[in-house]
Amino acid sequence: MSRSWERMVEKNQKQINARRKKEGKGRISAPAQQVDRFKGRSYIVPILLILLMVFFVTVSQPWQEDFGQNQSLFWITVGCYFLLAIFYYLRRPYLSVSKDTLETRRFSGYKRLKPAEIRKIVVQPGYVTIETVKGTNWVFSRFMNLYPIEAMGERLEAFATVNHIEWEKKSK
Repeated sequence: MSRSWERMVEKNQKQINARRKKEGKGRISAPAQQVDRFKGRSYIVPILLILLMVFFVTVSQPWQEDFGQNQSLFWITVGCYFLLAIFYYLRRPYLSVSKDTLETRRFSGYKRLKPAEIRKIVVQPGYVTIETVKGTNWVFSRFMNLYPIEAMGERLEAFATVNHIEWEKKSK
């Protein structure tokens, strides 16, 4: 189906669902859009936070008698660093690829790219780079976040061919 046709179908479904809601009937379910989500694992930031926590404890030396700070507040701060490290470890980065969008989560929130905003997709061993028309490039790395690069490359190649985006595969 063409995109204009899909938009027209979605518009009509919204109208019908609004009418059915007023009548007390159930919604007409929209066909589920296939979304492939590639999850990584963040381990660099948690390691840095734990190393910072260890550094903080060794420099402050809370076991000495002339410790010039509040003991309970010091250990609460150390515990918060540990909880933050666990939070970053459990909060998995991802790349979500649907029919006509790419989505990921960055430090500043969720980011979404449409095909018109993508200049080129480059896949090389250990890295996937999505070059944007405006803004910074998206880089997904096996080393930094343990992404499944091969599977991502295959899905992004299909995404690029469907949406007529320049595709490049580099080998070392």
